[in-house]
Amino acid sequence: MWLGVSLFYVGAVLCLNGLWMRGHIADREIWVINLFAGLVSLAIGLCSIFGPMADEVSVRNGALTLLFAFTYLWVAINRFSGADGRGLGWFSLFVALTAVPVALETLAGAHSLLDWWMGANWAAWAVLWAAFWALLALGRDIGRATGALCLVQGVLTGWLPGYLLLAGRL
Repeated sequence: MWLGVSLFYVGAVLCLNGLWMRGHIADREIWVINLFAGLVSLAIGLCSIFGPMADEVSVRNGALTLLFAFTYLWVAINRFSGADGRGLGWFSLFVALTAVPVALETLAGAHSLLDWWMGANWAAWAVLWAAFWALLALGRDIGRATGALCLVQGVLTGWLPGYLLLAGRL
């Protein structure tokens, strides 16, 4: 169920960040969902790594979950501090480069619909984090396009699979 909870709130934050990047949500308001999703992801990641049932798989999953937690918490902090986001952009490159082998490994070992979907998700997230890198670290003028990508991925890689997992349908 950790995966369902995590994906559900990843979907929410990606959708709302996409709307924010497209000018539909104010800077001073978007921090709320980023802080919440970051804290939820942080709790899941830490429980997966340090919980009583921790094993190799849960530690790996927890470490990957913390990539999301740190991203959302950094967005929230940037909204308070007024930072330009370049540091977050360079962190996004690190995450994008990490997500590529995760996608390939997940797809190579896929045995179920959920495995295939998660492999595709990791590939999609690699593209999204690469877009954040280009936008924030390199200063490319792709904010609206990145916002649209964020919104679409929020639904397809987060909200939908998260909801289906929580509903017991995936």
